[in-house]
Amino acid sequence: MPKITFSNQGNEFYQSLKAAVDAYFDQKKIKRTGDWRLHLKTIILIGAAVTGYSVLMLVHLSALSALLLCAGMGYVCACIGFGVMHDANHGSYSTRPWLNDALGLTANALGISSFFWKQKHNILHHTYTNVDGIDDDIAKSPMIRQCETQKWVPAHRVQHIYLFPIYCLTSIFWIFIMDFVKYFKRKIYTTAAWKMTAKNQFIFWFTKLCYVIFYMALPIIKWGFLPWLIGFLVLHFALGLTLSVVFQLAHVVENTEFEYIGLNESKCVEAAWAIHELRTTSNFAMNNKFISWFTGGLNFQIEHHLFPKVSHVHYPAISKIVQKKCMEFQLPYNQYETMSAAIASHFRFMKWLGKKPNAITEKMAA
Repeated sequence: MPKITFSNQGNEFYQSLKAAVDAYFDQKKIKRTGDWRLHLKTIILIGAAVTGYSVLMLVHLSALSALLLCAGMGYVCACIGFGVMHDANHGSYSTRPWLNDALGLTANALGISSFFWKQKHNILHHTYTNVDGIDDDIAKSPMIRQCETQKWVPAHRVQHIYLFPIYCLTSIFWIFIMDFVKYFKRKIYTTAAWKMTAKNQFIFWFTKLCYVIFYMALPIIKWGFLPWLIGFLVLHFALGLTLSVVFQLAHVVENTEFEYIGLNESKCVEAAWAIHELRTTSNFAMNNKFISWFTGGLNFQIEHHLFPKVSHVHYPAISKIVQKKCMEFQLPYNQYETMSAAIASHFRFMKWLGKKPNAITEKMAA
């Protein structure tokens, strides 16, 4: 299992930044966790999902209306993941651990194991962001190549063409394949998975069974197999595409950096952890309140990575503090003005990575 550490050199930045953010919350006399804005969002999103499911199961709909509703439900499910589950599984939704645990299970309601997600995301991704060899979020090779240290295959020449269809299948792979690979291998990419308690085991299998019942068995009884299959795929195409695009824009774009570590190797990154996060992370559409609401503040990815225990409702405010400190310490603050600019950057970057390695080397040298 690879082992990586970060240099303490440059840690003055994070110490100064943390003190400034602490002072912000102290002066405002507010908690770092979610407030009424997050609670209202939870009611709206979960209410929309339950309503959509109920309409599909109880109301007679035309084929077109049903498919549009399935697509809408896929999008709403992704927003629940961004705006509710994400905060809860980071422990930033509430000061009450039981409430964080309960709402963290919205991941399981979407078919995804919150147990494995917490280690995959909170530990491996947040600590070792864009480290090829540890960060499971960029471990999609050989299907797609997300950094230059990953093995190149001829199919990567056209990965920018098949990229978005692959993204549409993300949630299906996650629910029906990757969770079970992690469960039976007891490993998340190159890292040993946490030991599962009897409670963890029960939740894993019980919620997977519930998913099969509510998303597959009951709809098949209601609609028949073929109509269910079409609606199920439409839902997941919307869910997978939304999840993938938002998460890719944070790290796999032209203005971010990557590290590499081989299996069983040890490495020390020549930067403090916080500086590593700045270099490997990018924001987008920071002034767009609509996007901020629906992405659960994940367009403020820099703030999220530096302060994962702070709820996303506070990111717009503390982003001003982070930007000021980055300027003070002459450090990068990567961002794209719009979401479309970030998507275009991701597309260009993936197309560039699809070139043969020698072509990439020549471009880097130039």
